[in-house]
Amino acid sequence: MELFYIIGAILCGIAVLLGVVAAIMRTYPDDFAIIGMGVVELYLVVYGIAAGVHLANGDVIQGEFWEFWGYLLTALFIPPLAFWWALADKTRWSNIIMAAASGTVFVMLFRMNQIWYG
Repeated sequence: MELFYIIGAILCGIAVLLGVVAAIMRTYPDDFAIIGMGVVELYLVVYGIAAGVHLANGDVIQGEFWEFWGYLLTALFIPPLAFWWALADKTRWSNIIMAAASGTVFVMLFRMNQIWYG
């Protein structure tokens, strides 16, 4: 699961960077920032499937089981909410919200990694 965390950190970092650059350069939601949110969401789905496979193969979460899955389910809601915000609010702030959402997902991934390894 460590490799998944590293990949997720890189993807979230790129999505944050895309959102910030889009906010600087555009006054409306940028396609690259929206695509970055989609990539983060797709990653979270793959991460959840991988976590399930690891658990089915006998791995054990060192922390609380419910806490790990609670973080994952909450993180799965953040990118779609940021995406819908971007569709509803056609201003520069949508890019900032998408960057902040990606940063929030990164923090949640960090916490999920801590819970997984104890």
